[in-house]
Amino acid sequence: MDIVALAPIILLVVAFYFLLIRPQKVRQRQQAEMVASLAPGAQVMTTAGMMGTIAVVAEDEISLEISPGVFVRMVPAAVAKVIEPAPGMGQEQEPEPPTP
Repeated sequence: MDIVALAPIILLVVAFYFLLIRPQKVRQRQQAEMVASLAPGAQVMTTAGMMGTIAVVAEDEISLEISPGVFVRMVPAAVAKVIEPAPGMGQEQEPEPPTP
C-alpha cells in the first residue's frame, strides 16, 4: 500500500481525536475539578435542574438545602454547576467607593 492511500485515513483519525475525544476529556477534567472544590455555602444547580445551597460535604455524598429546612442527599457528581462560589472560594472584590 502506498502512503498516499493511507493519508486520508490517518487524517480522519487525527481529526476525530481533536474534534471529539480531546474536548470530552477536557470537559470531564473540568467537571471533576468542580466537584472536588464543592464546599458548604455554595449555590449549585444539579443535573436535574434543582437549585440549592450545599449544607454538608462528605466523601461520597452532599446535603443540598433546597428550601429553608429541606435537605436532599445526593452524590457530588449530580452537581452540574456552581452558581455562586462559597465564601472564601474565590477572589472577593471590595465595592468601589462612590465618586463625588
